[in-house]
Amino acid sequence: MNIKGKVVTLRALELDDLSLLTKWSNSPEIWYNLGGWHFPYSSLSTQEYIKNIDNNNMKFQNFAIETKEMGFIGTTNLVDIDWKNRTAFNGILLGDKDSRGKGYALDAVMTVMQYAFKELGLNRLDGEMIAYNERSIDFYTRKCGWVIEGKKRNWFYRNGKYHDKVICGITHAEYDEHIAKINYWNN
Repeated sequence: MNIKGKVVTLRALELDDLSLLTKWSNSPEIWYNLGGWHFPYSSLSTQEYIKNIDNNNMKFQNFAIETKEMGFIGTTNLVDIDWKNRTAFNGILLGDKDSRGKGYALDAVMTVMQYAFKELGLNRLDGEMIAYNERSIDFYTRKCGWVIEGKKRNWFYRNGKYHDKVICGITHAEYDEHIAKINYWNN
């Protein structure tokens, strides 16, 4: 089942996505703004990653973000899904630079939130960002309605310096309030 937003479709990752995923996995500009380890990825390791995705895994779901105009532009996810406490972690990557600033990321996050809260019955989503990634922090908090809940000092190591991890989240009730305020699904 594909998940439809206003302008994006969230779908399973396919082997046809291999070349772009490999390119994005090796982009210093992209990885500078994301957490996690940064090792070179071969097309073979990326292919194995795609082949090993278990779409029936109830704790981890990774989605391709696709648009009619540009095709495959990035990924988003729901990971560390905790069904007892009804929580999950969400992240997004727009690999295609030309797709940025056009509302695709907003629609992808709004679509993930709607799916998580209204279809899966989750109660909260969590996220984290590197403190210098002000664009991402502003995007999630101002446009998507998330709340900064704290930080972990000196968490990320980049270019010889430590940077804080900003922790944010949104509850189902906060999502409902934000959607009503911006009238997202009705315009």
